[in-house]
Amino acid sequence: MSQPSDFLFGTQVRKSPFFDATVRWGVEVFSIYNHMYLPRSFGDPVANFWNLVDHAILCDVGAERQVEVSGPDAARFMQLLTPRNLAKMRPGQCKYILLTDEQGGVLNDPILLKLAEDRFWISLSDSDILLWAKGVAVHSGLNVTLDEPDASPLQLQGPKSLAVMQSLFGDAFDDLAHFHHREAELQGIPLIVSRTGWSKEFGFELFLLDSTRGDELWELVMAAGLPHGLKPGHTSTIRRIEGALLSYRADADSRTNPYELNLGRLVDLDMEADFIGKAALRRIKEEGATRRQVGLVIDGEPLSGANTEYWAVTRDGTDIGTDIGTVTSAIHSPRLKQNIALALLAADEAERRAQVQVEMPDGKRSAEVTDLPFYDPGNERSA
Repeated sequence: MSQPSDFLFGTQVRKSPFFDATVRWGVEVFSIYNHMYLPRSFGDPVANFWNLVDHAILCDVGAERQVEVSGPDAARFMQLLTPRNLAKMRPGQCKYILLTDEQGGVLNDPILLKLAEDRFWISLSDSDILLWAKGVAVHSGLNVTLDEPDASPLQLQGPKSLAVMQSLFGDAFDDLAHFHHREAELQGIPLIVSRTGWSKEFGFELFLLDSTRGDELWELVMAAGLPHGLKPGHTSTIRRIEGALLSYRADADSRTNPYELNLGRLVDLDMEADFIGKAALRRIKEEGATRRQVGLVIDGEPLSGANTEYWAVTRDGTDIGTDIGTVTSAIHSPRLKQNIALALLAADEAERRAQVQVEMPDGKRSAEVTDLPFYDPGNERSA
């Protein structure tokens, strides 16, 4: 495993306000996300998974940048960007949304926070939406301002996260509903706290509103959390595949559409607003998506880690396979004791629920097509 002294850093990739703290607490691997360093390992990913599902982890996700949309026409502009109907969204709410292009392709699958009637934050997965939004705004004729605010989230996730929050804030967030947010201060540090997170576990996100105080916030949370088993961690690939959470660029991009991803519920073709991609998405729905995301349970020995390339899926029982789709994300789940994967298959093959083969670097393995998610006992979908 690489040690921090082996990292080669440059000014062209930004550091989050929590960067120094993560190095001090033992980060071993970074990846690049939204042109920023994102901590990806503090050691054993299986230990990280169990820390998440049994106790709590603290993750630097400052790379999940915010695009702020404000101004008199902010609500109209946000509805232009997304096929999800926002008419009933109120300040203090969060929603999982899709941003689509003119072909109906998915450009991003962010969390939207409504801070006021005329102010929103788009909390991004990995793509340059500020540039896209600025291009749309130039030609929209709407009175909006687009900017990147000084806001950097920490994810506090896991069943003990409420106990950690109580140590920090008393009972101030006991009643915060799933996919809601409110303002807070912690020893003078300005925050927005939301009941969200990329883990499928109970948890919170703490949006730091003063980037000069990142080190201080990290240490305060860790000190409060250590008695509850809190450890520094990273977003768990195991847990997110169990819960069928998308990883943008891995499982979705502009060449995939909401219907392929089983996210038609986030598209309202009947609303009056003429959002970007509406005509294309109507056509896709009428004609039927040609692909569909499904789960695969892959036979054989436990995978040694996540896939780093796409794997072809072919019909089982043929010497020369016919490609019917692609594995986009795969991992071994120690809880389920199975190799599990997200895959995009041809729609008719997805319906067949037949055995398939996965073309892996070490050879072919049989796999069973399954429904998603693999594990979600609370059935708490993204709101």
